[in-house]
Amino acid sequence: MKLRGAEDIMQETELKLELSRAGAGALLKKNPFGSSPTVLQQRSIYFDTPGWDLSKRGLSLRIRQSGNERIQTVKAGDGSAGSFAREEWEQPVAGDIPILDDPQIRDLLAGAGSKLSPLFEVHVKRHRWNVTDGDATIEVALDLGKVVSADREAPVCEIELETKAGSPTALFALARKVDLITPTHLGVLSKAERGYRLLGSVPGAVKSAATPLTSEMSAATAFARIAAACLKQFRLNETALGWSRDADSLHQARVSLRRLRSLFSICKSLFDDSRFDHLREEYKWLTSELGDARNIDVMIDRASSKALSSPLQNARDDAYTAVEASLSSVRARSLMIDFTEWISIREWRTQSDEMLQQSSKDFASDVFDKFWKKVRNGGKNLINADDETRHKVRIAAKKLRYAAEFFEPLYNSKAEAKRHRRFIDAMKGLQDQLGSLNDIATAPDMLASLELSDMAGAKDLFSADDKSKLLKEAAEAYDAFVNTRRFWR
Repeated sequence: MKLRGAEDIMQETELKLELSRAGAGALLKKNPFGSSPTVLQQRSIYFDTPGWDLSKRGLSLRIRQSGNERIQTVKAGDGSAGSFAREEWEQPVAGDIPILDDPQIRDLLAGAGSKLSPLFEVHVKRHRWNVTDGDATIEVALDLGKVVSADREAPVCEIELETKAGSPTALFALARKVDLITPTHLGVLSKAERGYRLLGSVPGAVKSAATPLTSEMSAATAFARIAAACLKQFRLNETALGWSRDADSLHQARVSLRRLRSLFSICKSLFDDSRFDHLREEYKWLTSELGDARNIDVMIDRASSKALSSPLQNARDDAYTAVEASLSSVRARSLMIDFTEWISIREWRTQSDEMLQQSSKDFASDVFDKFWKKVRNGGKNLINADDETRHKVRIAAKKLRYAAEFFEPLYNSKAEAKRHRRFIDAMKGLQDQLGSLNDIATAPDMLASLELSDMAGAKDLFSADDKSKLLKEAAEAYDAFVNTRRFWR
């Protein structure tokens, strides 16, 4: 590992993959890396304030010991979706107490130094290779160990690939080679994030969070950042689903995929790239694989008959088994690597198309105008419209709301933020009513596919009285939406 002084800033780019202990054993036995590994025992101590000030600012501070050597590392910026790009400062230290004598480090930590204390440790056995592929040199590190804090611990079993020289394309080719030997899943948590999650409550469903954007940022860069955040949300919920068949985790996994697909639709004018269309279709497939399980969860929540609840629960078990098979399939795993490669290498950014260089705020305003008009025009007569028309309005409303959430950080003045909150509230009201109407519209076909149409209580899931009430509430929500001031104007 090359040491950098605290004054040296380096851009780190890597791909992280998670695998099972048995898979790690198979990989070590097969050893596709062309040489024997260097094996190191590593102990890393992570520091923060009692209020987690560093974590809240996207920073991490650790001291890592390998043999008699200790290296202090400060990282700024949050890696997401398996591929990481962040600033990093390193320097050798003599002990397990942070050294903050460099002015740049002191400024970065901004007064937190006196409050720092150890929070957790990471102990791993690292197997390291340097792989040469043409003009590319890739550092590979397989880490087996655990994160430890007081009486709590969590396993670590992951492989990191970092391009040291040459084309990053070779890195993804090597990742696919590894996945052929043993199934891997895209890793989206740094070791620091694993430690902080260990200190909190048991992780469950993960909702979307705002992605840092600036008005000076190009539309293409904004797309890449938002897409990576969507993918991170998906993988965290997919991991939670591996622990339990939690309805909220499945719902949020599906939400993250829907957000990603909406982002593709919103930003399709930016790209003239066959891979864009292919990835978009693959995410459509993956989203559909979660659909039955989610629809059954909704029906279970609404079922009033015990006679109906039992067969629905059996159908739910089957649906979740199908979800697990899809998520662990070669197709799904390949999609994660393919998409991360496309986002990371960004060859589409070399195009001369002016749209790619358009400012993110100008691009966002055009998107808002387009979908606002679609919702306004399509929703004028919701009560008398047919189910298909209302479905189209629902989809347009969903894209508008997601777009408003994606680009929220670009509208950060006090007045803009206030208008944005009101707009989102109006969108939520309309979207909730349209979503409930869609549940009623899709229930008959879903029940028929499960052969439950004649079951006692089945018709309660799509009663005319409920639909009539929801139609009135949807029309009221539409009026509130149209009369809400647009925050981008």
